[in-house]
Amino acid sequence: MSAPAPPGVLGVVGGGRMGAGIAQSFAAAGSAVTVVERDEAAAAAARDRVAAGLARAAERGALTEPRERVMGRVTTVTSLAALPPGADLVVEAVHEDAALKATVLAAAERAVAERTVLATNTSSLPVTELASALARPGRFLGMHFFNPVPASALVELVVTADTADDTLAAARSYTRALGKTDVVVRDAPGFASSRLGVALGLEAIRMVEEGVAAPEAIDDCMRLGYRHPMGPLRLTDLVGLDVRLAIAEHLHAALGERFAPPRLLREKVARGELGRKSGEGFYTWQ
Repeated sequence: MSAPAPPGVLGVVGGGRMGAGIAQSFAAAGSAVTVVERDEAAAAAARDRVAAGLARAAERGALTEPRERVMGRVTTVTSLAALPPGADLVVEAVHEDAALKATVLAAAERAVAERTVLATNTSSLPVTELASALARPGRFLGMHFFNPVPASALVELVVTADTADDTLAAARSYTRALGKTDVVVRDAPGFASSRLGVALGLEAIRMVEEGVAAPEAIDDCMRLGYRHPMGPLRLTDLVGLDVRLAIAEHLHAALGERFAPPRLLREKVARGELGRKSGEGFYTWQ
């Protein structure tokens, strides 16, 4: 059996931390990548993120060819209409807002061929709801990448009742071409990864709130006792407390009180203590 091949032509809508990581990973695998951003300044910032990520990968010896050659496969544009019509795959990676994602996906669908696979990188929003904005929902699924994308080993593939078998097969092949492992889950609140990860994170926050132990102690319990690569509170800081709160609120509405956001989480977000990106969360970041 031949090795899985990456998409020859890829579109990524949104060049933030996740979108840039997706673009970097596929460009390093050989894809020609077009990143769509809202304006020239955002496009330049997205390009800088990809370049910085490739520089770090080169320092680690993780690239198989010169980073300048990989970067040469990355193009930035400022209009969804500029997506390559012949793209094999388009991944939407904009802010976790259902209305925004639906609008972006519908516009992307109009710009590309009927055979193009469309994917959303949402970590918790209902994929079926986003599919309702599309004329061809069979060509659509969730591809939930993890942060940081180049170093993560997992992609969670989220299928709806309409996702075609060949769409899933293509997504699995593209995932494996990156050297990552795919898991396939049915569209359900929080999928598998966010649902379990948020449940652990919220309980850890409640333990801090109740004075059970300091954040470092709680994290060490999971890191050393259960061999997690990092503790749930440090991970919350990396993900962003505002992001974790938004996902918790969505799961609370869908699944009930066990996902009710702790008071401490709401208070920290209200104070602007969002984790690494703000410099303060459950830890202080330089």
